[in-house]
Amino acid sequence: MHPILFEIGPLTVRSYGLLLAVSFIAGILLALRRSRARGLNQNQMINMSLLIMLAGIVGARIMYVIPHWNEFSANPLDIISPFQSSGSIGLTGLTMYGGFIAAVLVSILYLRVNRLSIWKACDAFAPSIALGIGVSRVGCFMNGCCFGLPTESALGVVFPAFSAAGSFYPDVALHPAQLYNAVLGFGLFGLLMWLDRKPRYDGFLFAVLLIAEPISRFFVDLFRYYESSMTLGSLGGMALSVNQGISIVLIGLGLLLLGWARNRARQRSSRSRSRRG
Repeated sequence: MHPILFEIGPLTVRSYGLLLAVSFIAGILLALRRSRARGLNQNQMINMSLLIMLAGIVGARIMYVIPHWNEFSANPLDIISPFQSSGSIGLTGLTMYGGFIAAVLVSILYLRVNRLSIWKACDAFAPSIALGIGVSRVGCFMNGCCFGLPTESALGVVFPAFSAAGSFYPDVALHPAQLYNAVLGFGLFGLLMWLDRKPRYDGFLFAVLLIAEPISRFFVDLFRYYESSMTLGSLGGMALSVNQGISIVLIGLGLLLLGWARNRARQRSSRSRSRRG
């Protein structure tokens, strides 16, 4: 647990912020290399990457603020100001799916406006998203946020009292849900890179991402703590989180995209054979 890595005068370098930055930088560098191999214009991909970073942070912040409005109603400026009314510096509170959805929507709009191949670009960026999840969730663990429920298993971690997890569950072993997500994120990254060894139809990798990541997220959330404002209700007696609800929607969209992209590739292949014939 190292939420603060070091301090230089008034500057505080936090582990989560640093690893979030690392995830963006590593992901963008990887995506640029992969998009170049797919024949996409590099200047346009750099511009889109900058939009992704901005949209990702804004979307993640908005999705956190909406269900936690009681934290900001007295001081709405805390939503956007790095200088919080509490005296702390930095924005605390981001929801990954909000950032993901915002980044995807902004990317698709940018690609359509510039008449670029949407699915080639999405496939180029798909492994970067999985890699970013893995890296940033390690930051969540070091920060002590996004923590799990109490457990008596050998995997349980007791977080220090100064962390969000430790203050809520003092001296109680919790599921390291952050590390579960990190391991699955790195695993999905490896899977996508492995699948990309062979030529695939456009949209395939992104569809796999849309299906596999929400499935893993849905099951990890069974072991994660959520406040009541982040729950939708119950499903078969099980409390369903907002993120699990979003996961179900994303899985459905991924399955639809997989079928649509496969059929489109078959139709194009059939038309190509007809022309040659």
